[in-house]
Amino acid sequence: MSSSSRLPDSLKGLLGLLAFVLVVGGASGLLHEWFGFIRFMGFVRFLVPEGHEVPGYAVMVALGCAAGGLGRRKAD
Repeated sequence: MSSSSRLPDSLKGLLGLLAFVLVVGGASGLLHEWFGFIRFMGFVRFLVPEGHEVPGYAVMVALGCAAGGLGRRKAD
């Protein structure tokens, strides 16, 4: 791969933060929906349509894992 495909460190940091928010917020939302635990990141409930909370939080976790993997990717 060429050196132009490398992500700048600032973008890697932003992807890491986004991954953290999505994974922790999605997992927190799932725990709240399933078991009634206290919401850790309550603002993520505004990102999910009402009536579709469980699939929405699951998608958030999956997107967070993808963003985290993209941020950790190393260029050859």
